Amino acid sequence: MSSAGWLLERRIDAIVLGASAGGVEALTVLLPCLSAELRAAVFIVVHLPRERPSLLTELFVSKCALHVREAEDKMPVEPGTVYFAPPNYHLLLDKGPQLALSVDDPVHLSRPSIDVLFQSAADIYGNRLLGIILTGANQDGTAGLAAVHQAGGMTIVQEPGSAQAPHMAASALKETKADFVLPLNEIGMLLKTLPTSGPQPQPIRAAG
Repeated sequence: MSSAGWLLERRIDAIVLGASAGGVEALTVLLPCLSAELRAAVFIVVHLPRERPSLLTELFVSKCALHVREAEDKMPVEPGTVYFAPPNYHLLLDKGPQLALSVDDPVHLSRPSIDVLFQSAADIYGNRLLGIILTGANQDGTAGLAAVHQAGGMTIVQEPGSAQAPHMAASALKETKADFVLPLNEIGMLLKTLPTSGPQPQPIRAAG
């Protein structure tokens, strides 16, 4: 079965993406590929300076057909919404599902941490989760992608040679045999095939 066919056969309720160096540029390619009718929620960690406000929401609100929000503690998860982790907080998924923010110690010098997001999402969504590791210069995300795989979720890793910073993808692939290893444009094409909620049925009008 093709990669697109496999995705169409899977129920995907949530997508987690992790990126570091070069991540903003990668997301500029990927997020416009998500359909406005996507039924999954999308959670994203990008390593950014902790002492400055994130401008990711403002940057992507006009580039993405989905609702785009910065994550807040205890915020209920809504389908078809993109949530960015705020600077200097770990982003986790909790029962509900709902979002949780934490100021626990940095992981691989990073807060927010990709590992923390992916591991908590795997606990909540299991085999209904899609995990994607993109460009980056450290090994954050390696343990997280393994957790997604172990929970039965689908895993995609950017082909290291196509990444602006290949170390994060290469590290993840040493730990986990990803379902797909693809250059950025092909990941985007795959995201276009994700199941959507589809158009709402129109009421049948009586003749006459």
